[in-house]
Amino acid sequence: MFFNKQRIELKTAKEIEKMKIAGRAVGEILQKLEDIIKPGITTEEINIFSERYIRSLKMLSAFLGVKGISSSFPASACVSINDEVVHGIPNDSRVLKSGDIVSVDMGVIYEGYYGDAAKTYAVGSISDTASKLLKITEQSLQKGIEQTLPEKRLGDISFAIQKTVEYAGFSVVRDFVGHGIGRFLHEAPQIPNFGKADTGIKLFPGMVLAIEPMVNVGGYEVCTSNDDWTVFTKDGSLSAHFEHTVAITENGYEILTKV
Repeated sequence: MFFNKQRIELKTAKEIEKMKIAGRAVGEILQKLEDIIKPGITTEEINIFSERYIRSLKMLSAFLGVKGISSSFPASACVSINDEVVHGIPNDSRVLKSGDIVSVDMGVIYEGYYGDAAKTYAVGSISDTASKLLKITEQSLQKGIEQTLPEKRLGDISFAIQKTVEYAGFSVVRDFVGHGIGRFLHEAPQIPNFGKADTGIKLFPGMVLAIEPMVNVGGYEVCTSNDDWTVFTKDGSLSAHFEHTVAITENGYEILTKV
């Protein structure tokens, strides 16, 4: 998935309101999937549920048809299992079983503005390691969000995420990053999940960021499968992914995809 804008665009209050509507829709879908994702469900069923929900709201999928290196993404939801980091293609032959973890990443478009979020779910009973991975990844997202404040710097977000993850003994993926978002799904700036505090561009009210730590139990190295989309850990270790769309305001931040 490519970046459409290289210049950071500050959003107006009216634009952020539209993004909040889009974000709330994504948050609702991810919340409802908690009751849907169980042993025996296929990844395609997750995609179909998400797509139908988007259509019921009279919104558009942000992911369906997105251009990649050699093909367009064929689904409304990225569904990635266990050692798959991101961009997993849903399939009606892939059945979830107890002990799996599954990451669902999706976005919607409302009146030309995007919302984007992701969540990793436990399928049935999972291992202690997998449970810790989900907890730490979500915690690292929150720590990054807490740095999304006026006059902070981009590196403060990256550092907070990396510190939380590595203190727990895990690693952050370095080949894929968070991003700005607005009238395009991927806008400037890119937001690495590793870096130094008090470095990078200053943060200002009106910036809207999709912050998304991708965390591996083992090393941070990743590979891409032959489908040119699915990214998996090079060492076969488990990976988790959490994401929120966050707007910077005069007084702090607002999570647009939180329900």
